[in-house]
Amino acid sequence: EVYYGRGYVYAIQYHLVWCVKYRRSILYGEVDTDLKIILLQISQDNDFLITEMESDRDHIHLLIECKPQHYIPNIVKALKGVSARALFKKHPTLKTQLWGGHLWNPSYFVATVSENTEEQIKIYIQHQKKK
Repeated sequence: EVYYGRGYVYAIQYHLVWCVKYRRSILYGEVDTDLKIILLQISQDNDFLITEMESDRDHIHLLIECKPQHYIPNIVKALKGVSARALFKKHPTLKTQLWGGHLWNPSYFVATVSENTEEQIKIYIQHQKKK
C-alpha cells in the first residue's frame, strides 16, 4: 500500500527477525500470546504497523510498515527493550531460564520488502510454527 505524507509518497516495509538469548525455547503458550500483544502495543505507541507476526519457540518474525521518519534501529530497540521488560514483569520465571536476565540476543536480521516479495514473506512468516 502506498501512503502519502506532506510532500512525499512512500511504501516502506521491513522483515525483522530476532532470537531469544541462548536460543532458549520459551516463546510458546501464554508467553507467546503476551509477547504478540505487547509488540502490537509497542507498534501503536511508536506509530508503525505490524502487518504480519509469528514466532517459533526461540525467535520471532515481523513484517512492519513504517514512515520515512522512522529509524530502524530505534524501532528494534523499542520492540526488544519494552517487550523484554514487560515479559519479565509478567513472567518472572523466565529469568531462571536466561542467565544474566537478558531476554533477547543483541543481534537481529532486517531486510527491505518490495511489492514483488511481500506476499512470499507473509506466507513464510505465517508458516513459522508449521515446520
